[in-house]
Amino acid sequence: MPNTKNFNIIPEEVKNVLIVRQHHQLGDMLCALPMFAAIRNKYPQAHITLIASPVSYDILKSKANPYLDEVINFNKQTIFHILSFFNGLYSRKYDIGIVPSTASISRTSHIINYIAGSKVRVGVESIGNKINKSANLLNIKSKFNWDEKKLHQTERNLDISKLIDCDISETDKKKVRIYFDNSEKEFVNRFYETTFPDKSKPVFMFHPGAAKTMNRWNPFNFVDLMAVLYKTYDPYLCLTSGPIDKEITDLIRDELSQLNIPCEVIEKTPIRKVGALIEKATLYITNDTGTMHVASYVNASVVGLFGPTNGYEWGPVNERGCYIQSPGNDINGITVDNVFELSKSVILNHSVK
Repeated sequence: MPNTKNFNIIPEEVKNVLIVRQHHQLGDMLCALPMFAAIRNKYPQAHITLIASPVSYDILKSKANPYLDEVINFNKQTIFHILSFFNGLYSRKYDIGIVPSTASISRTSHIINYIAGSKVRVGVESIGNKINKSANLLNIKSKFNWDEKKLHQTERNLDISKLIDCDISETDKKKVRIYFDNSEKEFVNRFYETTFPDKSKPVFMFHPGAAKTMNRWNPFNFVDLMAVLYKTYDPYLCLTSGPIDKEITDLIRDELSQLNIPCEVIEKTPIRKVGALIEKATLYITNDTGTMHVASYVNASVVGLFGPTNGYEWGPVNERGCYIQSPGNDINGITVDNVFELSKSVILNHSVK
């Protein structure tokens, strides 16, 4: 591991820190939250800037975010936007620039970090057998073999920040959250009062969609699960639906309607407000997708469903979170009974907290 003393990093003198993570995956971004907290903990007075993609920009762009001072959307629509983007970065004069590559290695991210003029540039030299072809643009770097250790993505991100002595305790990791402002909290209160007026009834939410088809549990499994949960607990039922999920959520709502089971659908709602709604739910069952990570970082009682991807690497890390791993690569190896039995214990634990 490089000796950071060679780069004369004096925490009190660090004024500006840049983090470049302009990947499109929301889950990848949220798994970096503990790393952001570690950087804030090490450099509490610094101005910390994150460069994000349009997909992951909205969830962290908030004055309620205690870890970041600024979130910049990497706008590359025209050459004018690109030049303006780089001029703004270079004028900030960053002391430290970090490229946290944990799932994939982006040459663009390294170029952004380098052109920004960061004095200390931190990242990976390699991930297992995957060589970082842009490692020459870094001056603090290390080789990592995370798959061998079966480390969660949050720990992989923290391994990178540890290269400059940025870490947090296990206790503090559990406190890392997505926080909401007053307007978002007021929205949730109004929604629950209007949509779920009987406060004695639990609210069960579900996310049956996912960008990757291999991560989607059969929608008819969701129907069967929701039916048995409705019969057992008489809850309010609600589906969260992203831009690509409408066909699936419409199908499930229609199937439930034929069973005389009412179900709300949350759609065309900003992701931060969706997260605030999930935070208040009694149970949230979801495929392996971005909203699962949102649920994790609002400390929801979340159950993640995993098929071809590894739950130990991507599953919920919060105190109320858990996951089911399919016995094979097919997510439909998970049965309705599997999820129902785990849900019962999650509901019980939620009710006693």
